[in-house]
Amino acid sequence: MTTVDTRSGSGRTRSRALVLGALIPVGALLLWQIVTALRLIDPLFMPAPAAVVTAFGEWITDGGLAEDMSISLQRAALGFVLGGGLGVIVGVLTGFSAAASRLLDPSLQVVRLTPTLAIAPLLVLWFGFGELSKVVLIASLAFFPLYMSVHQGIRQVGTAFVEVGRVLEFSRWDHLRLILGPAALPYLFTGLRLSLGVSWIGLIVAEITGSQSGVGHLIIAGQTQNRTDLVFVGIAIFALMGWLIDRAVTVLQRRVLRWNDSHSGF
Repeated sequence: MTTVDTRSGSGRTRSRALVLGALIPVGALLLWQIVTALRLIDPLFMPAPAAVVTAFGEWITDGGLAEDMSISLQRAALGFVLGGGLGVIVGVLTGFSAAASRLLDPSLQVVRLTPTLAIAPLLVLWFGFGELSKVVLIASLAFFPLYMSVHQGIRQVGTAFVEVGRVLEFSRWDHLRLILGPAALPYLFTGLRLSLGVSWIGLIVAEITGSQSGVGHLIIAGQTQNRTDLVFVGIAIFALMGWLIDRAVTVLQRRVLRWNDSHSGF
């Protein structure tokens, strides 16, 4: 009997996925290099890739990278933990309890549909220009993706499963731990990725609208100094860190949800 090495097959699949995923970024870099080499665009508006790399190197050597990245990550992490954690708690509460859903969900939906940027001036007025207003802004964005995902994940469980739990005389905690919780996990991870994404966007908004530190401050400094290369460095750092965070959550999701036999495309 012949055996099939599934590990080598999965390795080749991952390699192909990496190559395909790199086509657009590599193509964009090549186009960028060609456009700047031919001087089709003023370097003030579009600096050459080499100039961006040089600016990035300067930022590393003067110690600015470690300091600014540390500050930005702390802000994003604190806002996400506060807003996302509260979103999970409230999502479980309203998903599990019909009374809590009727009481809280209508008001939460009104707040959700209010543009966060519209209330940003109020956050500055209430909490000042310091760290608190930035963390609150990030937390307000992180809350709703996890709240909606967890709430919907619990509510989508079929009544047949709940009835089985009642027949087995499960307590409410057992229902949540053994039936509703596992069924809601895929929704939780979807909400986690969305929440982390909007938290990162909230960090950018908070830092470029008023901050003396962080990666967003680098972008503002580049704008005021007509250093477009610094602006591109800040944008690249935000994009790369956001992608790395999303990839980490995706890897964790695959490991935790190995039992979830879902369709992954043709």
